[in-house]
Amino acid sequence: MGIHKNAVLTPTGREILVRRVVEEGQRPMSVATAMGVSLRTARKWVSRFRSEGVPGLYNRSSRPHRSPAQTPAALAEQIAVLRRQRRTGGEIAATMGVSRATVFRILGRLGMNRLKSLEPAEPVRRYERAEPGEMIHIDIKKLDASKNPGDEGGALIQ
Repeated sequence: MGIHKNAVLTPTGREILVRRVVEEGQRPMSVATAMGVSLRTARKWVSRFRSEGVPGLYNRSSRPHRSPAQTPAALAEQIAVLRRQRRTGGEIAATMGVSRATVFRILGRLGMNRLKSLEPAEPVRRYERAEPGEMIHIDIKKLDASKNPGDEGGALIQ
């Protein structure tokens, strides 16, 4: 995760904060005030340091470890089956009795949110030649007639 330029506590700053509290014995309130953070923030990092050590001071995802309210896998599979039949999100929502937002969230998670994602990828077309330079490309263009007023065709005269 990137840290913005005005961040008060980088992982190094967090380590300085917890070392002042844990090793030097300073009060969390005085360290928090000196470093420009709240007491709650200081206590959070000290607690993480005590439970996890230095690795606990680094940024981590805020995503929950589990999602108990997530749509059941059986319902998601039924939605996927209907999508493979090329049904629209609205049709699937009406058939399954769930909201369109739920249907599109599930389709996005499954990578089926666009109908073109159901199509097989078109193979790459390559031209292979036996010899290098076998197929030569020549650009032919007319030059601007205003540059050579006597030449009607616009050809370059040297």
